[in-house]
Amino acid sequence: MQDYELMLDAYAKAGGAPSVFKDSDIAHLVVHKNKVIGSNSVKGLVLEPKETATGIDIMLTVEKGIKIENLVHLCFGVLPKEGIQEINIKARIEDGAGVKLLAHCVFPNAVKVVHKMQAEIEIGDNAYYEYNEVHFHGESGGIEVFPKARIKIGKNSHLVTNFSLLHGRVGVFDLDYEAEILDNSTLDMTAKIYGYGNDRIKIREAGYLKGRASRGLIKSRIAVKDNAVSEIINELTASAPEARGHVDCVEIIQGNAQAKAIPIVNVTNEFAKVTHEAAIGRVDKKQVETLMARGLEEEKAIEVVVGGLLK
Repeated sequence: MQDYELMLDAYAKAGGAPSVFKDSDIAHLVVHKNKVIGSNSVKGLVLEPKETATGIDIMLTVEKGIKIENLVHLCFGVLPKEGIQEINIKARIEDGAGVKLLAHCVFPNAVKVVHKMQAEIEIGDNAYYEYNEVHFHGESGGIEVFPKARIKIGKNSHLVTNFSLLHGRVGVFDLDYEAEILDNSTLDMTAKIYGYGNDRIKIREAGYLKGRASRGLIKSRIAVKDNAVSEIINELTASAPEARGHVDCVEIIQGNAQAKAIPIVNVTNEFAKVTHEAAIGRVDKKQVETLMARGLEEEKAIEVVVGGLLK
């Protein structure tokens, strides 16, 4: 019970609303280290967690034709200063089904913590899957995070992923997502991260537009300062007629930070098209001067501009 209350407290600090875990109409799962300390499912959603020695295995199925009305809430975390958590997810969104998930990952006291997430996601035809992940870290920077996902999207379906890590030190972060998209389906991936101190950030998001008239958008918004380092690899491959894709990466650097953007666009069909844009540089001077003219100190003005990029 004490762990449950502490997890909900950290969840609230991460921007979540703990009241959702008391609503029987809302599906949820709360995991501390390798222990399930809270769970609830709803009609049409099969949510089966299994505790392991170092984390948890999750089977998630949305049954055929079922649209889950309310947001599904997940909370994963490690409260002590040290520990490891391995989350393995196998998700199946059946034909005509739809679901939106919000996952908060909380590590407020991390000094030597490792969090790994491995996901295999299969989205059927005429289906919808949205996964939003928000991280909340402490200030020590003693955490390593390794999210990995392999996703297959059927026909006439939609995938949306949003990742944000804006509160606390990033530590070491290495994300690797891949998705295959079939006919008339769409992919929309967004990552937003703010790194400082000696944080290390690496992101690889890749989409393979294999179906006719498939669509893909991969977007990254990264800010690094002090001695933080970021490397962003965004990849779109179009191999089907009428496939369209765009890669959009913006990184802001301050102090001694280093940022690298590697957009990869690959087209193997003459009737397909993929575009990209990448920009790396300091905070826009004109925007800062405008805010300073309105009474803000320079440091605060820079924070406002960076916050606007990551909002």
